Parts: sequence; structure tokens; C-alpha cells
Amino acid sequence: MSFPVDRPRLLRRTPNLRRLARETVLNVDDLIQPLFVVPGAGVRLEIASLPGQFHLSVDQVTEKCRRLADLGLPAVILFGIPERKDELGSGAYSPDGIVQQAVRALKKAIPDLVVIADLCLCEYTSHGHCGVIREGRVDNDATLELLAKAAVSQAEAGADIIAPSDMMDGRVAAIRRALDGSGFDQTAIMSYAVKYASAFYGPFRQAAGCAPQFGDRRGYQMDPANSREALREAALDLEEGADMLLVKPGLPCLDVLASVKNSFNRVTGSFQVSGEYAMIEAAALRGWIDRNATVLETLTAIKRAGADFIISYFAEEAAQWLT
Repeated sequence: MSFPVDRPRLLRRTPNLRRLARETVLNVDDLIQPLFVVPGAGVRLEIASLPGQFHLSVDQVTEKCRRLADLGLPAVILFGIPERKDELGSGAYSPDGIVQQAVRALKKAIPDLVVIADLCLCEYTSHGHCGVIREGRVDNDATLELLAKAAVSQAEAGADIIAPSDMMDGRVAAIRRALDGSGFDQTAIMSYAVKYASAFYGPFRQAAGCAPQFGDRRGYQMDPANSREALREAALDLEEGADMLLVKPGLPCLDVLASVKNSFNRVTGSFQVSGEYAMIEAAALRGWIDRNATVLETLTAIKRAGADFIISYFAEEAAQWLT
């Protein structure tokens, strides 16, 4: 037999050869940790649907973020669970809302940590939908007014980035106008530009108590069967003033993530969502997979597909392994 002209295996022979040939390198700078903030003090309750993740009061979130910053994580994203919910989700835009309290505490304690405020009404509404309900449906334009109000409230508290996740049409433009008009022209917008109506959100909805009380969210979140529509959504959000784009969920949307990144070449991220986290945890608990290796492989796959940043419940642990 003649010697093969090309022998790729030669560069896979040892760990250091593989390092030299590696195309994608995951590092701490890529990772963002999501956190759930709840009322009270000294609260640290494990979330049943997300083992290893916790409902944290503001003081506990602050301590957690000190550790995350020490690990080198550049940012966290906050999800709030209010003491009371109502039809209009008023806790989202209250000056004393739970996320606003947490943002103020974090910017005072760890000013260099980038604090991202997730912006959606679903965690704050009694009906669990992401907007104002009129005649049994979500009223898009009425919802924009409340989202803009919430964005300004979060910016006033000190949020570095506002992250609208509601999928209302025109919400980026409404938020940008409101922020600029209130003197927050330096506050960035990270748009959940491509958010599919995914089955992978179940554990989050249990954690946040935000499952819809009727119907579902398919009327405003994207159909998982569509990929070309993702480019339209991303283009619209960029035209409206988005500074960063997010694709959600993570592994089921690697093709979409790559397409969005290649099409626009803008700062683009991915959210490895609660269902992805829960599946890995469940399989690892049964000894079916190597947990640490699986976590790093999935995060690397997301980065390989084009993610500039990754929101993941594994961010803290991955940071420890990577450093």
C-alpha cells in the first residue's frame, strides 16, 4: 500500500499536538451565568427542576457574584421572581422591583461586573404570558409601552445591558427610544432576536413560575421549523438598534446560530437553556454520560457554531474547570 498523501491523525497523536491544531478554544470570557433573584434575605433554595441552581435573595446574589467575578466571569444575567404578580406585570417596571434591587446591589458591590437585566413580563404576570392580554390574546403594541417602561427602570437601577426576551414586534425600537429619551443612550440592548417556541424551556418555567395559564406562546415565539425567518428577525432587531443578538435555545439551533453570525457578523450569543441543562444533569446522575466532558463539549460546539458569548447554567463550573 502506498503512503497516504494526507494523514490528519498525525496532529491528534498527543494532547499538546491537539492543542496546537485546535480551531475553537472555549474560555471564561465566553461565559455568562444566569441567576434567579427572589425577595427576602438569606434565601438560597435549590430549584427542583434545575438541580444545582438556586433561588437567591439579593444578599445571596451579591455573594454569588463576588465568587463569579473572582473566577473571571465577565457578566451575569438576572431573572426576577416577584413577591406578587398581576395582570400587567407591574413588578417588571417597579423602581423597587426585585431585579432593580439586585442590579443596584451588584453595581455597588462589584462595579466592573457586567449586569444584564432580562426583560420580559412573563415572570411578573398572573397569567404567565409575555404581554398585555386583551380579548384573550397578547396585545403587541400595548405590551411595547410596558417593556419600554421596564427597560428605563432597569437602566435607572444601573443595568449595563437590557435583554428583551418577549419576542414582541418592534420592541427593540421602543426600548431604544425610551432609553435614549431618558438619558440612557450608553445602555446596550442584547436582543433575544431568535427565540423559538421550544419544548426545552420547561424547567425554567417551573423555576420562575411563569408557565402560561392558558394557551401557549406560539403566537409570538418562533416556529422551530423555520430558519430563514431567523435572519429576518435578526435583521429587524439590528435595524431597530440592537447591539447584540441572541439565539435560543442552544444545541437545537446550532445551524441557525451559524447562519445569523455568518449573515450579519455582529456580536452574537447563544443561550444553553434549562432543558439542555436538565437533560445533561439527569443523564449524568444515572451514569450514562461523563458530565464534565459533556458540558465542555456542548459549550465548545456552541462556540464553534459562531457564539461570541454563551449564557449557560454551567458557566460557573465551566469557569472553574477552564481556569
